[in-house]
Amino acid sequence: MIQILINAMVYLGSALMVYNIFCFIRFARYIREMKAWDGTFSFLYIPIFLLVSFLLGYLAIGLFGKPDLIMAFVLFGGSIFVQIMYRLLNRIVHQVIEGEQLKAELQAAEASSRAKSSFLASISHEMRTPVNVILGMDALALKNSKIPEEVRDQLEKIGFSARHLSELINNLLDLQESGQETNSGSKETMTLQEAIGQIDAVYSFSCREKGLSYESSFDEDLIRSYTGDAASLKRALMNILDNAVKFTDAPGNVRFAVQSDGTGAESPVIRFVISDTGVGMEEEFLPKVFDAFIKEDESSTTRFGGSGVGLTAASHIISGMGGRIDVSSRKNEGSVFTVTIPMLADSGQDVSGGAKPDADSDPAAALEGCHILIVDDIEENAEIVSDLLEIAGAESDCAENGQIAVELFEHSRVDEYDAILMDLRMPVMDGLEATRKIRALDRPDAKRVPIIALSANAYDSDIQNSLKAGMNSHLAKPADSDLLYTELSRWIRCTDRKEAEH
Repeated sequence: MIQILINAMVYLGSALMVYNIFCFIRFARYIREMKAWDGTFSFLYIPIFLLVSFLLGYLAIGLFGKPDLIMAFVLFGGSIFVQIMYRLLNRIVHQVIEGEQLKAELQAAEASSRAKSSFLASISHEMRTPVNVILGMDALALKNSKIPEEVRDQLEKIGFSARHLSELINNLLDLQESGQETNSGSKETMTLQEAIGQIDAVYSFSCREKGLSYESSFDEDLIRSYTGDAASLKRALMNILDNAVKFTDAPGNVRFAVQSDGTGAESPVIRFVISDTGVGMEEEFLPKVFDAFIKEDESSTTRFGGSGVGLTAASHIISGMGGRIDVSSRKNEGSVFTVTIPMLADSGQDVSGGAKPDADSDPAAALEGCHILIVDDIEENAEIVSDLLEIAGAESDCAENGQIAVELFEHSRVDEYDAILMDLRMPVMDGLEATRKIRALDRPDAKRVPIIALSANAYDSDIQNSLKAGMNSHLAKPADSDLLYTELSRWIRCTDRKEAEH
């Protein structure tokens, strides 16, 4: 009985060793095919040669020797040990190779993402540039009170279509950016009341044009500065307000309220409530309201226009900021969107009672008599901005690239320019480099002159690059004339200087 057990262990060990040899041969071929071994392939066959030698020794002992129980156990255990070591080695090598493959795939994906982002930045600039010209020329033509009503109607339709195209471009790029997780999540000190005042200035005008009433309220407890991404927050809120104005017919109203929930002095939760008396939505449609390209009533595309991605883009932005959007609505009664965002209070400042742009005032009036430098390599864009400034009573000079702008500023009188509108993508010298050179000039107004980016490059990374270069603010083309006036009047201090000179 013991001899049978001994023979069984010897021959089973030999059979297992044959299997081990087969496994190592297959393993060596796998390594060679994967090209995962930088050294010589002959090294992989050394274990196979040793295992063949062991097998021959097993067979010799089984056929010609007289192994005892201990020797048989050692032979059988050796084959099992080799099999265990093979499996461990095989698993380790597979994990290493898979890790290298994942690393290579990640690097390829990152390279593809960079190329895609570069392409999108370039194509967005190319798309926005002609749209900016169309909108600018249309706005200038409509300011002419002598044009016939039929021509005015045609110009208004051109402007509507161009704004629709601009909205589609902006929202699609917002979605693409959030899908690539390129949101910078920038953290900068912002005066919340001032940011809301800028939004109010735009939408009070839009509502008046459409025959709607616009109401805005701001919780007095929130009149202070916060740390956050002001540009992204404004873009998200404006997308929701766009939706409210678009789907509300006259004589309706749009309300915008900024509230505090009263919790956390250092990290308060702030609510932005946007309500309207528009067409509203059925309750069963509400879960789909933030889905891209989905509309409750497809006929609304013809009636109201819109791309169907504005709310989706807003949802992505707010989610990236750690907040959420809730919506309630009744068909034919209106909708209420509530944006809730935790914000970090800036302990270094308390701007209670700070200046808030007056939504009912005319921001263009503050530009009368100002002198502004326009830097843009596209002549049509520079002409449009120059004409808009002329309507507001401001003078302007134009520079076709950053180098000329630096030279003009360097040889100008101190405080001759009240502001600089700077494009980013230009030949010879771009706007970022020009801004850095102006800020580095040894003259008293080099640090204080407001420099505002006016560019078709509108990604968060572009905005942050503008601010890091020394610019005060960033406007995306095509810039609405009222938004342009509002932003310029926010930064310009020409009136104060003139009063001081007198």
